[in-house]
Amino acid sequence: MSERRPTAAMLEAHKLFKPIKVPTSDYDKTQSAFHQNRERLKAERLAREAAVRDGKQKPA
Repeated sequence: MSERRPTAAMLEAHKLFKPIKVPTSDYDKTQSAFHQNRERLKAERLAREAAVRDGKQKPA
């Protein structure tokens, strides 16, 4: 079987309809930072709770 080569019209259409990169808004940056910080704090809290549960550290 031979591969079909795209026609000139198809190549032009692919050039015209490429997805564009939308710049990230301040709101999106803030939301991303908030969620990353929230996940970091959650991981720290779970680590502290696991340490207390295992008896490695006294509760604060």
